[in-house]
Amino acid sequence: MRRSAPAAVAFGSNVGDRKRHIDEALARLRATPGVAVQASSSVRETEPVGGPPQGRFLNGVALLETTLGPEELLAALLAIERAGGRVRAAATRDAPRTIDLDLVFHGDAVRDTRDLTLPHPRAHERAFVLEPLSEVAPAWTHPRLRRTARELWDDWRREHPRR
Repeated sequence: MRRSAPAAVAFGSNVGDRKRHIDEALARLRATPGVAVQASSSVRETEPVGGPPQGRFLNGVALLETTLGPEELLAALLAIERAGGRVRAAATRDAPRTIDLDLVFHGDAVRDTRDLTLPHPRAHERAFVLEPLSEVAPAWTHPRLRRTARELWDDWRREHPRR
């Protein structure tokens, strides 16, 4: 039997009924064998980062306990995105999307493969990830930066005082 590990998934939507897309994705995540959603942050409306002009996002973070390995969990997240109408393609990177599910961390795993980088390579730079992550997992320590989610969020706010 595989040991359970904590994981965090950032979620967002900026197309159509954003709240419904998020609710459906979280319901699918809760129904995924080997995944237990422990907490879900409050949802916030945020400006898009990068990509073409597009509408505002609803974003948050779900804290999980999972017996799935990082690659298995990523595959489950991608399947949930597809079920929610998301099309991932190089030509649509940073485009508007019905649902976006990003694996932020999986225990203290560090990965650098073609398909998966852990922790998420830009999570520590994005308020729409750091704020909800510090809400649901404030003590999580970034294995590369050796800073907690709360410290990273506090650092971001100091660096961006006009938020």
